[in-house]
Amino acid sequence: MREICQRSLPFAPWMQPASRRLPGVQPVQMADWLQVDDAYAAQMARRLELLETERENVLAVQPGAEGACAELQQLVLGQLSPLGFTGNGEVTCPDGRSVRIDPANPLPTLCHLVQEDFCILQPIDGQHVLTAALLCFPASWSLHEKLGRPLMAIHDPVPEYDAGINKRVERLFTAARAGRPMMRANALIYADPNLYHPHRHSDPARQKGERGYLRSERQTILRLPESGAVIFSIHTYVLREADLTPEQAA
Repeated sequence: MREICQRSLPFAPWMQPASRRLPGVQPVQMADWLQVDDAYAAQMARRLELLETERENVLAVQPGAEGACAELQQLVLGQLSPLGFTGNGEVTCPDGRSVRIDPANPLPTLCHLVQEDFCILQPIDGQHVLTAALLCFPASWSLHEKLGRPLMAIHDPVPEYDAGINKRVERLFTAARAGRPMMRANALIYADPNLYHPHRHSDPARQKGERGYLRSERQTILRLPESGAVIFSIHTYVLREADLTPEQAA
């Protein structure tokens, strides 16, 4: 297991009363929707390795979600220049790699470009349903157990996610607007730094008493203007607990 860690955590959700409460969202500028940090090169190498060895577990597209995937690719491409990417049909990444844009395979292409994972949720029968995803760094859940399911079922068995929270989150997804991302973050303690942490309901429970690393997901919610799908992006930070600032650790 390789240790791939950031050196600092830019946003600690437990430090602010508003972000401590579920769902704890706040608006961010479109220019800040995607992030590139000091773990970019190492995380991207791990993503490409997982795309090669665990493709069926980290990538899924249900029929009817293809248009939203293509639209997401175009949206991401339009955001790359300020992050240090150059080029057009072939993009040069911050770590020096060249990536050819493949319109026929939008999610695999995005896997070569950015650190974010992407879940695509489409409104079906009054609920937002997970219809496609690129999920290289799951935090103790399994993509294929959640695919095709609405938000309440996706979050089962998270104890804090009850019917009341589900109504608030559904309203949040319904209110999502194009060009106006909303952001939240979580914080979990893990005994190891493994970025690929899938977990099925039948798997043994994770040992939460063991410590060593803090894992935080910067999650955003954003609507695609043409398809109407909602994009849930996940930028994963893993830090040694010892690398938290004194204020964050306290």
